[in-house]
Amino acid sequence: MTTSNLNIRIDDNLKKQAKIILDGYGISPSQAVKMLFLELVATRKFPLNLSYQAEYEPNLKTISAMRELDNGEGVSYVNLTEFLAEHGNATNKDK
Repeated sequence: MTTSNLNIRIDDNLKKQAKIILDGYGISPSQAVKMLFLELVATRKFPLNLSYQAEYEPNLKTISAMRELDNGEGVSYVNLTEFLAEHGNATNKDK
């Protein structure tokens, strides 16, 4: 198996704080990154919570669309291709 280097830039203070925690586990920063990659490949999912939903508030247009769907109205699409076939190249600028 061949190996390659992965160089990253990270804030010094963050690195020091993380190293203290990793040392408690007996894990080096390199091992932690390798563990991250192994889990990513094994599960095909990012093993950290990237959710920001707690802070998310939908705008009025989105709320209206959600209510419309809750009331059995609106149109659902099986996939993006089906949506684009009906709407063409819709963008955020479309109103």
